[in-house]
Amino acid sequence: MKLLIVEDDIGISHTIARVMQDEGHKVTECHNGEEGLHHALYGEFDLIILDIMLPKVDGFTIIQELKKQRVDTPILCLTAKDGLNDRVKGLTIGADDYVVKPFEIPELIVRAKVLLRRYGKVNQEEQISYGPIAIQVRNRAITVTGEELTLTEKEYELLEYLLMNKEQIVTKEQIYNRIWGLDSEAGIGIVELYVHYLRKKLSPWHADQYIQTVRGLGYILRIKINE
Repeated sequence: MKLLIVEDDIGISHTIARVMQDEGHKVTECHNGEEGLHHALYGEFDLIILDIMLPKVDGFTIIQELKKQRVDTPILCLTAKDGLNDRVKGLTIGADDYVVKPFEIPELIVRAKVLLRRYGKVNQEEQISYGPIAIQVRNRAITVTGEELTLTEKEYELLEYLLMNKEQIVTKEQIYNRIWGLDSEAGIGIVELYVHYLRKKLSPWHADQYIQTVRGLGYILRIKINE
């Protein structure tokens, strides 16, 4: 999916971009409303993540102009904690949902996924597979060589993330931020623990060896086993 982030706080913008890229999305960042409006009007995006308070052109104006030009890309607004009026106005003039600052990354991801699904940007019957492992995304059903595998919520999210990034190294930090979130009280050591849990559950099919440790970096899901 192609996402447009319009946020003048560069730190927040980069954090959202990194997380969404980890989710497998292509991301374009804009740090003022004028630039954001131009990209939203003339680019092709599956979702726009839009801050309301922007320099040059504010988020309300962007929403109104997009609706005027019949741009139907779903819009997820970022609003201040005390900005009830902003949230009401944004939804009234055409925004699809909002996240209140300061927000937690898992909430942002969930709301983005909901909008993508609502507007048919994600195939709800989508299957992610690699070798003998397959996941039905809609109902989170998992099979290994056709046999059902039962996982906890976090184990499932870990396996899904590894499958989405198969044959690519993912760092412990990326996994931690994706599954537990930046504001989690769990330490990063929990990643190793859940990799251990997941390997153990995959071991009856000898699929545990597909999750390979890359020393000093993280993990990679790869069927070809290192010699």
